[in-house]
Amino acid sequence: MTAPPPPSLDVTGLAYAYPDGHQALFGVDLTVERGERVALLGPNGAGKTTLVLHLNGILTAGAGAVRVGGLAVGKATMAEIRRRVGVVFQDPDDQLFMPTVRDDVAFGPANAGLRGAELDTAVTGALERVGMAAFADRPPHHLSFGQRRRVAVATVLAMNPEILVLDEPSANLDPAARRELADVLRSLDVTVLMVTHDLPYALELCPRAVILSEGVIAADAPTPELLRDGALLSRHRLELPFGFDPSAVRR
Repeated sequence: MTAPPPPSLDVTGLAYAYPDGHQALFGVDLTVERGERVALLGPNGAGKTTLVLHLNGILTAGAGAVRVGGLAVGKATMAEIRRRVGVVFQDPDDQLFMPTVRDDVAFGPANAGLRGAELDTAVTGALERVGMAAFADRPPHHLSFGQRRRVAVATVLAMNPEILVLDEPSANLDPAARRELADVLRSLDVTVLMVTHDLPYALELCPRAVILSEGVIAADAPTPELLRDGALLSRHRLELPFGFDPSAVRR
């Protein structure tokens, strides 16, 4: 009998203090199984960014450990970890800097050694997955904000990541672009960790939600259950839009 694959993400006892002495994380434990879509919620200053920066080795733990697909994050594994953990930033212009969409999506896999037909296949496949194949030869700055965000997702997908980390993916999107991105994210066969303040978007896309507050995991539950707990949300400075009833949303 073959052993089950390791989880996409396994964080154990993760603690971190910045050089100025500010303690951002206090023994965080978090496991995300393959194919899960999990929302990471919490107020500003909760430690969400610090946690994310540990996932691809930009920060390294003072204590604890992070494993991605069973591989420990460390100096010897950094190149592979950064391939496995694809981070999509809140501002797509932080990721798009080449003359064309095709060039931007090809940048990562080309640097990883892909060439020729193999590179073309990776680029075309990533653009098709986000519905942007028809825009391959366009300059990114000629695209709408929502289109640029989908291209930013494609730049990560081209690396065939283990886990896709999205930082406020719905920010600054109009309703149509928000829906288009949601359709893309639902269609992906990849593990997703979505950092967001947008609680309705978390409910729409992520069956499970985790609240990180003051450097610790304060709650971990099915998203509808968590969002129905008004007292819990209030304690951690999270608010649903006025009149929004998570119980009334069909998923």
